[in-house]
Amino acid sequence: MTEAKLAPHLPDWMQDHARRYLSSGGTDGHMYKASPPGYPAMTVPSLLLTTTGRKSGEKFIFPLFYGQVGDSYLIVASKGGAPEHPGWYRNILADPNVEIQVGTARMKARARTAAGEERARLWEKALEFWPPYADYQRKTEREIPVVVLDPVR
Repeated sequence: MTEAKLAPHLPDWMQDHARRYLSSGGTDGHMYKASPPGYPAMTVPSLLLTTTGRKSGEKFIFPLFYGQVGDSYLIVASKGGAPEHPGWYRNILADPNVEIQVGTARMKARARTAAGEERARLWEKALEFWPPYADYQRKTEREIPVVVLDPVR
């Protein structure tokens, strides 16, 4: 992931988190302590997702909370309940081949959007690791995508 750079326009807390994650090789930053408004403090697992920019062709890194489903990883394109999808999600729609770093492990993966019963089941799993997703869904008219990252062996 050396040629990749942090995605532009990330909030300061996300930039700080990603820099700590990257500079430590994943030993610091994998577990993120958060205090979302209206919720008790929690520790959430996070990964670094590297996508290829759909316009620029450049590689961008995004720190995201995740869950696990077997050997795959689950991420949510919430953007805090904004009316539009996050840039990383639009990037994977254009090119689903991504790289991820989970703690100190780095791997290539293929991203896909869950649908139907799978999405419903994985949405419930996502609410377990980050309950505020329910609030984000109430804030927006779009169905928030649930994305599965399948490692490429």
